[in-house]
This record gives sequence, structure tokens and C-alpha cells, in this order.
Amino acid sequence: MIINRNILTLDEFTIQQMRQFPNATGELSSLLRDIGLAAKRVNVEVNKAGLVDILGDAGSVNVQGEDVKKLDIYANNQFMGVLKHGISCAGIGSEEMDDFVVFDDEVSNNSKYVVLFDPLDGSGNIDVNVSIGTIFSIYKRVSTLGTPCTKEDFLQPGIKQVAAGYVIYGSSTMMVYATRRGVNGFTLDPSIGEFSLSHPNIKCPPDGKFYSVNHGNFFQYKEGVREYINGCQKKTKETGGPYTQRYIGSMVADVHRNLIKGGIFMYPGTLDKPKGKLRLLYEANPFAFILEVAGGKATNGEQRILEIQPTKLHERTALFIGSKNMMDELETFLNPSA
Repeated sequence: MIINRNILTLDEFTIQQMRQFPNATGELSSLLRDIGLAAKRVNVEVNKAGLVDILGDAGSVNVQGEDVKKLDIYANNQFMGVLKHGISCAGIGSEEMDDFVVFDDEVSNNSKYVVLFDPLDGSGNIDVNVSIGTIFSIYKRVSTLGTPCTKEDFLQPGIKQVAAGYVIYGSSTMMVYATRRGVNGFTLDPSIGEFSLSHPNIKCPPDGKFYSVNHGNFFQYKEGVREYINGCQKKTKETGGPYTQRYIGSMVADVHRNLIKGGIFMYPGTLDKPKGKLRLLYEANPFAFILEVAGGKATNGEQRILEIQPTKLHERTALFIGSKNMMDELETFLNPSA
């Protein structure tokens, strides 16, 4: 087998990046490699999900009031276990758990970072073989090093993220992560079992032709949202449509497509859930960070997502995210007097 040495693996890339900062401790690089390891373990089970008894409901309900899938539990345990046994994480918060978890040992207490994650986004699609994913977010602690991490470490606004990313388990498995230096994508090469750099320096196109929204809730949305959706379906001066609707029902897959090709993803509040349904810490903040670094925008319809101050671990929000020019157009419908 011939290996192309011009292609950097995730480990090689993170080490190369670290060399550009003489004072770097390597903790962030180590943390990203740990996340990559957990993702590879989850990928193995996702790929054989139809062959073993990990499909379907686990018979419990998570803190969000959603049925827990067996693969959700497996993914959650893998990410928590790898991060706990590493040397770069003081604690974690997970969409699947009621409260954050402190890794209360000497090494972990001296770690600079905490991680929040949705271990398996789109898990309702597991049984029908649709792309699903993992979303993660990394923050530098605000609590004192050498002591256990605290809730305040997790309740930071998204602008404080030092890195964020996602893994998409699809026709190929891909890990995309952002730091303030840029967004890079790595595709899992099964021949060597490594994530290899395949999409360097990703930029979200300022315009696109895709819009992603659940049309089934159309009459539950506010008037401005409905008007924008109508504009997406026909040629108008304001939107430049018509656009093509693409809505998978797996946020990782929808936002990943729009990041690469340009587009807008909308998950507005509804009459029965006016504050929205997506989790601020586990879904909205990481994707908002990634898209903004790549040149896109993200709001809740009134405020920049990354500026929202969280008040609880499982806070929900509306989300509008995507290509800059499409987001600018949307905002003229949401705030016509602005």
C-alpha cells in the first residue's frame, strides 16, 4: 500500500499547528486527538449498527424529554471515557446527562479545558440509515487550576470557545473543527485508521442555493420567517431565489452541506416552543463558532448566538445559521424596521 505523505493526519496537523506557538502546552492538540479517537470508536459501531443489537430505543428518556437510542448511550460513554482517561480535560457536559461531570483527580484538576458535546445528533435517524453526527465544544476554564471544575466553566457565552467541531458519519466519516485560526476538515481513511486532512481552510460561500427548514411547522412560525420562506420559493428582489429546499432532519448533515456549498439552516421558535428547541450549548454555540470562523453568520433571530449568556446547561434557542449574504437577507424579514 502506498501512503501519500503529502496528506497530513489529524495528529500531524495539530502538532504542526502547535509548533507555530512556542509557548503552547499541547493540551488543546491532545484534546482534539482524544475526540478524534472517540469518534473513530463510535464510527465502528455506526457502520455495523444494522448487524448488532444497538439500534432502536434504550427504554429511557434523556433530560430533554427525548427517547434515548442505544447508540446514543454508547457514543456518550465513549466520549466521556476517552476524555476522562486523557490528560487534557477537567470535566464534560453532555446533552444526554442531567448535569455536568467533574473528573476530580490531580491530572484533570490541572487541565485547562472543559468539553461540551452532543454525542449523537440526529439519532432519530439511526434506524433508517441517514447521516448522523457528533458535535463538540471546548472552553478554557474560568475556575482556578488545581481545583475541580465548576458549573461556571460550562456556562460561558459561545464567543469564549477556543475550539468547536463536529463529526459526520455518512458515506465517509469526516471530522471538522474550528479554532480562531480557521476551519479544517479531516476524512477518516479506513486503510490506515486515521483522520486525514481533506478540506483545508474551509470557507463558507457568502451565497448559496439551499435552504433548510421544517416546512411541516410553517404555520407555527412568526410572520417574518414565513415571508422569508415564501421568498425562498420564488424569484424576488429581496432573496434572489428560488432556492432548493434540502432538509435531512439531522442538523450535522444539513449544516455541513451548507458550510461546504453555501446555504441557510433555520430552526425557528414555534407557537408552542417560542424560545426554540435546539440546545444552545451543545448544538447552536459550536456550529455558530464554526460558521463565523468560516465567514458565515448565526443568530437566534434577535441576537448573535455567540453573545448569548447561558443560564443553564440545557438552555434552548432558536437558530438561523448559514452563508453571510443569505443571513443578511433573512434579517431584513425578521427585523424590517432595523
